[in-house]
Amino acid sequence: MTIPLILTVISADKPGLVESLAQAINRHGGNWLDSRMARMAGQFAGILRVDVPAGAVEALRVELENMSSAGINIQLAISGQAEEPALGTLMLSLVGNDRPGIVHEVSAILARHGANVERLDTCREPAPMSADLLFRATIRLGVLPQTDIDALRGDLEHLADDLMVELEDQTEPTPQDEP
Repeated sequence: MTIPLILTVISADKPGLVESLAQAINRHGGNWLDSRMARMAGQFAGILRVDVPAGAVEALRVELENMSSAGINIQLAISGQAEEPALGTLMLSLVGNDRPGIVHEVSAILARHGANVERLDTCREPAPMSADLLFRATIRLGVLPQTDIDALRGDLEHLADDLMVELEDQTEPTPQDEP
């Protein structure tokens, strides 16, 4: 029997980091299933899902904890196997002038409408015709069938006059959107 694990990793970025992690997982008979990893501001951060034989979980946990001496910090959690409600999928795109608090304001509206953030990608970039910075976000949301999508869209559009909101219903996820 295998145990599903979720690992979170953060470390100063350096060559061989992913290989060290993959080697530890492989050494304990684990199978690397899904991951999201990125370099940001000189740091490397990631989250990954692995399956590990039940008898190897503790040994893997110890080995991963020992990586902290090399500056690689890893948290391990056993993945829940609870039944999840059937959620629809919405893709939300936002573009607007950058300012502090945008993510807080958007996430408060999403929470109020019961939308679950499944994936969040944000960035700041220069506006095409000025030196002003634009905030861009792409958010994959899980929503219950009773979610009032028009009310959600309306609340998001009322955040700011300069914030463009695009909300697309994706009942069937596309391959690049799947975890």
